[in-house]
Amino acid sequence: MFKKIIHTLLISSAVLLTPAALAQTPQPQPQAQASAPLMPPPPTVAASSYLLIDANSGKVLVEHNSDEPLPPASLTKMMTSYIASMEILRGQLKEEDEVLVSEKAWRMGGSKMFIEVGNRVPLIDLLRGVIIQSGNDASVAVAEHIAGSEESFADLMNSHAKRLGMHNTHFENSTGLPAEGHVSSARDMAIMAKAIINDDPDHYTLYKEKEFVWNGIRQPNRNLMLWRDKSVDGLKTGHTDEAGYCLVASAEREGMRLISVVMGTNSEQARAAETQKLLTWGFRFFETKSFYQPGQVVSSARVWSGQANSVEAGLADGLVLTLPKGQADKLEAAVTLNPVIKAPLAAGDVVGQVEVKLDDEVVHTADLVALADVEQAGLFGRLWDSIRLFFYGLFN
Repeated sequence: MFKKIIHTLLISSAVLLTPAALAQTPQPQPQAQASAPLMPPPPTVAASSYLLIDANSGKVLVEHNSDEPLPPASLTKMMTSYIASMEILRGQLKEEDEVLVSEKAWRMGGSKMFIEVGNRVPLIDLLRGVIIQSGNDASVAVAEHIAGSEESFADLMNSHAKRLGMHNTHFENSTGLPAEGHVSSARDMAIMAKAIINDDPDHYTLYKEKEFVWNGIRQPNRNLMLWRDKSVDGLKTGHTDEAGYCLVASAEREGMRLISVVMGTNSEQARAAETQKLLTWGFRFFETKSFYQPGQVVSSARVWSGQANSVEAGLADGLVLTLPKGQADKLEAAVTLNPVIKAPLAAGDVVGQVEVKLDDEVVHTADLVALADVEQAGLFGRLWDSIRLFFYGLFN
């Protein structure tokens, strides 16, 4: 049996120290430990379902019934606007494209942008009508322009939901108006929010606009958090009698971005107040730090039977962790390399694992991957390494 190669690293201010570096570092003398920061339990949230996550690390800070399928009301429109922005990014649509307003779109009830049947409206204005005014008429107009009909657009919505991993979501329309089987969950809405923020940051700025005027009618953004918390820069509200009052919000403070979802609160004021509870608690007691960027070198691995004798290894997705404040300097990481790594090797192949611990608790594990290709050596090189491996196995 070959022994695994293991070495321990210390994480501190985004730096991993090698064993050699640790040997040269003076070891501190034992001293009284400062008491750990006190952390209260998560706040009590008056909602049917809720979730608070860090947008960068994906760490769930608190959740309740977060996978329960519930009516999402106008939170649905996040998918409608997302698909439109993706079509713009792909070059299939342009912001200045004029969209013909159908009679179906014009007749839509509920919240409205107040577009007129037969008029042609720039797509970017319809997006503002969807996002800021939560217009059902604007949502149907966008859906019909992209897919020909709202029914076909709903199929497209479900395809995107599946691609994003929204496992408890099914859409029947572009608006969120009540329909049998039209459901989503707090976790899925957080996934949706993260996609909007990361995939198209330019159009995400529409979500923080506080008002929009169309057809001489000025309407405010229904997201009260835009006025109450300057760190909040989106996303979307929703309300029907069936769904209650819902809100997906995102805020950024000092480089840390949180996404909160509350579904099924009892009033417009309540959804804002419960969101504020979650965001305040998350920002006050947690911090997010980036320790490694994707593709950054973490270690070097011995390669047998290759044209190169070693390969640099790193983390494909980098290392970003959300932790209780004051705990980052206490992290320890162990890098375990596979006992025998043989060429040919392709970039992205797994060559080991990184395990991060806080005290005795494992807080993160990730595959260590090759950062470059290593071609197989010639016949003589492979034969020579086979002999060396035989003796390596005997003595190790």
